[in-house]
Amino acid sequence: MSNTPVPHVGGIVSADIAVPEHEREVRFYSRVLTTGANPLWREDLMNNLGTPIVGLGARVAEYDHLPLQWMPHIQVADVAASAKRALDLGGSELMHGKDDDGNSQWAVLLDPNGAAFGIIPVVPAEAMPETDGDAGRIAWIDLTVSDAAATRDFYRQVVGWSVQDIDVGDASERYADFHMCGEHGDAAAGVCHARGVNLELPPVWMIHLPVGDLAESVRRVREDGGEVIQTTRASDGESARAVIRDPVGAHLALVSA
Repeated sequence: MSNTPVPHVGGIVSADIAVPEHEREVRFYSRVLTTGANPLWREDLMNNLGTPIVGLGARVAEYDHLPLQWMPHIQVADVAASAKRALDLGGSELMHGKDDDGNSQWAVLLDPNGAAFGIIPVVPAEAMPETDGDAGRIAWIDLTVSDAAATRDFYRQVVGWSVQDIDVGDASERYADFHMCGEHGDAAAGVCHARGVNLELPPVWMIHLPVGDLAESVRRVREDGGEVIQTTRASDGESARAVIRDPVGAHLALVSA
C-alpha cells in the first residue's frame, strides 16, 4: 500500500475541495489535523515539512458545479485520452484545463457513481510534494460502491491501474474487494463493495489523512461541528480509523499515524 507520492501512472499526488463557509472549514481542519505532541500538519493545512498536500478552497462561482467531495489528483499517461475514455464509459467531465495550444493539462471527472476525481499528467520527480512517514500525507484513498466490479473496470481503463483482488467478508459470505495498482504494481487505491462494515459509506473517494492523536482528533471533530460516521479499531483495541463528515458535509477518514 503506497502512502508516498511517486511519479508514475496511477500515483496519487494530492487532493482538494472547494467549500462553503471557508473560514469555518479552515478552522475545523486546522484543529482536527494538528493533534499529537508532534503534529503532522500545520495550522495552514500544509504538512509539517511545509508542503501542500491537501487544498481547501473557497466555493466561488466558478466552482459551484463541483460536488462537495474531496477529490484526489491521479496521474495518467494522457489526460485527453483518459477524459475521453471516462465519457465513453458513462462518466462525465466537470472541468478540463488546456494550454494555449489546446493540449490537455488536467481534468476533473465524475465516475458513473458520481465520485469526483482529478487527472493530471505524470509529475516529474523533482516536482513531487515532499513528505515522509512523519509528515502529513494522503495515507490511502478508497471508494465504496454498490457495483465494485464495474467501478474497478472503469478506473482500470480511465487511469491505467491494474487490479489485485482482496478477499474479504466473513464465514457466511466471502467476496473480493480490489486494490488498484500503479504501473510498478504498488497499491494506490481501493475499490470496495458497499457490504458489511462498508455498507453505510457514501460513494465518494475517501481520502485518509494521518494524525498524531486520533482520539483527540475525533473529540475535536465532534466539538467543532463535524460528525463521526464510523470508527475501526486495531487488534489492540485502539482506534485505527475514523470516517468523519465535516461541518459542510464532506467525508474523509482520519487514521492513526
